[in-house]
Amino acid sequence: MDIPVYAVTGFLDGGKTNFINGILQDGFAKQDKTLLLCCEEGDEEYDPAALQNVAVERIDDEDGFTKDALRALEKKHRPRQILIEFNGMWAFERFNELPANWVLYQIMNFVYAPSFDVMARNMGQLMMEKIKNADMLVFNRATPDAAAALRARNLRMVNRRADMYIEYENGESENYLTGDECPFDVTQDPIEIPDEDFGVWYVDAMDHPEHYDGKRLRLKALMCHSKKYPGTYVPGRFAMVCCANDTQFLGVVAKGDALARYKNRDWLELTAVCKKEYFAAYQGDGPVLYVEDVKPCAPPKEEVVGF
Repeated sequence: MDIPVYAVTGFLDGGKTNFINGILQDGFAKQDKTLLLCCEEGDEEYDPAALQNVAVERIDDEDGFTKDALRALEKKHRPRQILIEFNGMWAFERFNELPANWVLYQIMNFVYAPSFDVMARNMGQLMMEKIKNADMLVFNRATPDAAAALRARNLRMVNRRADMYIEYENGESENYLTGDECPFDVTQDPIEIPDEDFGVWYVDAMDHPEHYDGKRLRLKALMCHSKKYPGTYVPGRFAMVCCANDTQFLGVVAKGDALARYKNRDWLELTAVCKKEYFAAYQGDGPVLYVEDVKPCAPPKEEVVGF
């Protein structure tokens, strides 16, 4: 029988234990027997009153998070669902140890907002791994300044599917995205897209093509002739989502006869008017670049976009 697994992860002070106490108090385990696996020792404790119908087991050592150990705990407690307080210092590769019948339904990542910048600088790969894989992402105990700084990073570029929230010190919360933000000064003509901010522009243009509708842009990109849509040009950049072995191409539909002269992987500087249009590859409306000027250029200092 398949067992749904819900993982709550993040670094210390992120608020994982408080969240778990909250959902247990609200009746998460009321109907189905729950196994709660605690993989780190934090400052907060589980509320004993909320642990009815809940079996708590601790796995303090990363090497103890194995298929055999997990199967033994399943056999011991016979749970109908499993909640894991996952250690933020452990890599998500550990989830490969889940038994085949343990189905990972949801990953919830909690971040202590005031320390995000420091954590991102010092443990960037671990931090971005957690953000990239989350189904729900909560930045808690934020100040207005911390919230503004988080939004300026445009973390939607790392994970476009997660529900993202900012929770303030007073307990109020709001959506990470307001829908009004535009990370570039659209009064410029052309709008210069810095090499290091191509990823920021790409995600914003995909989410909000109206921000750039009718605007002239200048940017550097690799030439790409689409195989799936013959005759379509899709210049873009490779992006490192989590680590050097995890890259994807961020391409944008472009039109212009001059593009035919260039081969795949030629570096180009494009000046183009961006229009919001339907295109099949986007499965809806998206940015289409009408190229006014194109010329070869040297690669940017960092060829791969990093987040």
